[in-house]
Amino acid sequence: MAKPIIVALVGPTGVGKTRTSLFLAKELNGEIVSMDSMQVYRNMNIGTAKSTLEERAVVPHHMIDVADPHERFTTADYQKMAFQSIQSILSYGRLPLLVGGTGLYLDAIRYDMRLGESKADDEIREKLRNIAQQPDGQNILHAMLEKVDPETADKLHPNDIRRVMRALEIYEISGKTKSQQADSEKKEGRYHVLVYGLSLPREMMYARINARVDEMMQAGLVEEVKTLLDSGVEPAQEGGAMQAIGYKEFFGYLNGACTLDEAAALCKQRSRNYAKRQLTWFRRNPDIHWLRLTGAEDFSEVLSAARQNIPFSAF
Repeated sequence: MAKPIIVALVGPTGVGKTRTSLFLAKELNGEIVSMDSMQVYRNMNIGTAKSTLEERAVVPHHMIDVADPHERFTTADYQKMAFQSIQSILSYGRLPLLVGGTGLYLDAIRYDMRLGESKADDEIREKLRNIAQQPDGQNILHAMLEKVDPETADKLHPNDIRRVMRALEIYEISGKTKSQQADSEKKEGRYHVLVYGLSLPREMMYARINARVDEMMQAGLVEEVKTLLDSGVEPAQEGGAMQAIGYKEFFGYLNGACTLDEAAALCKQRSRNYAKRQLTWFRRNPDIHWLRLTGAEDFSEVLSAARQNIPFSAF
């Protein structure tokens, strides 16, 4: 029996995945399943660049606003809920369109991976927590991971302390890297996933990122950060929601440690660095069919590429 076909649209932050995905979903009778590790959180709208309510009214979206910022949301949680969303979309006779830049989420869907089964070690975890609490601790931990498991390090931003620590734990306990463990646990996936990657000329992508941060600030990003902090969301929680780029950078401004311009510049720099890391990781995947955008609102190449590989019955 042939596997159901689904489409994934990946690429770095700021490349234009949202606009492209809305166009494709309308043209291919699809529904969007977010693959963004921060868009799962409620009340984090501006800094995560979620699709607007108007856009979601035109094209149904899944895996957005499914967790509270106070909660711990794992890749295993994502996999379970995303599988349910995909099956629901397929049952309607529509095309699931996975959209985002979180590589771990893509792997969780492409392969029937067993997630969350490795045991923890309290002594190792405490040692890593002590490092995390040092000045620049998150970068120290990420550098440690780069030495033992560069493949996983490329997938994770230094701010994602919880997942960085977990990858180091796995290596300390098992002697295997998280990448090696994942490879050994990969099974043939339940879907045939067609993966398309979007890219832009670097200067254009960086300009878009800078402009998007400015737009977010005009839309009330700083107020959103303050509201979340006032609601009791813990800013220093390991791998917590407030460690996301676009939020943590403004803690200093709200505490009086830096100016708003300095916080905005830091946010832009980290966003550009993150986009570069995302692109590096996705480029290593030989199964991704790359589509180079020009910045113009013409998605005909993307649509043509998708239609060449999707049976007519799928859309």
